[in-house]
Amino acid sequence: MILWLRSLAFNIAFYGWTILCAVLLLPFLLFPHAYAVRGVRFWIQGIFWICDHILGLHLQVIGYEKLPKTPVILASKHQSAWETFVFHYLFPDPTIALKRELLWIPFFGWYLKKVGMIPLSRSKGKGAQDLKKLLNRAQDAVEKDRQILIFPEGTRSKPGQKGAYQSGVASLYFHLKIPVIPVAHNAGLYWPRRGFFKYPGTITLEFLDPIYPGLSRQDFMRRLENDIEVKTNALVRHPPGMDSAKSSYSLS
Repeated sequence: MILWLRSLAFNIAFYGWTILCAVLLLPFLLFPHAYAVRGVRFWIQGIFWICDHILGLHLQVIGYEKLPKTPVILASKHQSAWETFVFHYLFPDPTIALKRELLWIPFFGWYLKKVGMIPLSRSKGKGAQDLKKLLNRAQDAVEKDRQILIFPEGTRSKPGQKGAYQSGVASLYFHLKIPVIPVAHNAGLYWPRRGFFKYPGTITLEFLDPIYPGLSRQDFMRRLENDIEVKTNALVRHPPGMDSAKSSYSLS
């Protein structure tokens, strides 16, 4: 009963806050990119406040000292909607490779387009065209000192499951010649990909050792998949407790 009430309160607060921000921040879409980013970060900071104070869901970040000071490709495990928020909470202005259909959502899609996300089509026959756009926009993002986020599996998987790793991340690795940071987490335990219930606890997100340019495509994909899956499975099976890292932590 307590879980049901807490989840109800969270969902009301989450969707209420999201609708409020979507409407009140509309003027930000008329201003330059930096203003829209500030608006999105304001919304996401509110989401993490709701997680902390209503749901009792906190964030622990491990391995941030491994991040180079230059732009990197963040290759993250994908289990829920939570990790689509957290990188805008931790970084000042990341760009995310996401499915094009998200841009069609009223309000939400407008903000995605304004802050410079990279849309990808799932339609057959557009693979080469999409890859060229991905690489061009990613190169532009790197030149603007933005971090690039990609979910190598392409879609969400349940904790303990593994999707097929797609080749887009390898194309970014070879084209941009910048480090790839594998990212593991256990968000799916607390924020399932579907369903009403959200669970209190501490989500652990861990930045793993950088993969520097120089590997073959096969070796790169093998190492990326192994690093992410081994660490993710460990976080799912034995979730760490809250350490010194707090949910207010930010790299910006």
